[in-house]
Amino acid sequence: MRLVQLLAVLACALGLAAFLGESSSATASATGGCVSDADGNGYTYAGHQANVAGHGIRATITPSRSLSVAAGHVAGWVGVGGPGQGANGEDAWIQVGIASVEGTAPYLYAEFVRGGRQPQLILLDENLRAGVSRRLAVLEMSAQPGSWRVWVDGRPVTKPIRLRGSSGRWAPIATAESWNGGGSGCNMFAFRFERVSVSFGGGGSWRPFVSGHRFLDDGHKLQSLAEAPALGGSYASEPSRSSPLPYAFVASS
Repeated sequence: MRLVQLLAVLACALGLAAFLGESSSATASATGGCVSDADGNGYTYAGHQANVAGHGIRATITPSRSLSVAAGHVAGWVGVGGPGQGANGEDAWIQVGIASVEGTAPYLYAEFVRGGRQPQLILLDENLRAGVSRRLAVLEMSAQPGSWRVWVDGRPVTKPIRLRGSSGRWAPIATAESWNGGGSGCNMFAFRFERVSVSFGGGGSWRPFVSGHRFLDDGHKLQSLAEAPALGGSYASEPSRSSPLPYAFVASS
């Protein structure tokens, strides 16, 4: 099946687990890398949510080894929002990341939900390779509060996406995700997140990410690579390229 067809089938399933503020209850099987969650929806996570609400999040994400998908998908992404987080309790979120679906090469995607409608998925790049990094961000626009764009490698790749009730309300997320369709398939992943930072203003006013909540289902691992400075660091439009900007971590199964 072509990737575009697979994405159409899976679009309604992506991101529907409640990943805000609560880790899912998962148990590891005897094989170590296979996990199943108590709710039976097949979603498991390894990542972080920021300790404050922000106006954007960015990270350099790298699949640090080949992604193995027995069923469903795996993904490493950054984003804001979630189920019930929009105006009037509607589902609303926006994210960008690297994912792989069963039977396909890794691909770069963006996804957004607004008005409580079904997720809309945008394929940005196909046939990514393990070890190749992409600089990814979702960022609220300074001139249009409540409107967001996805950025890839320093440039916007989507038109403004209006998300009612979003401005200054959501704590950004950087996480790896696996979905096995609620079955027993074993999905394996390793994503490296570097230069993770949160925007404290529309248009980009960046400080290092500080974790306020950890997602870590049994059978997954989080390895910290660089902690945020004690005082949160200074604002910057662009981090230095000479060294990674905290926060940095590896999420793997």
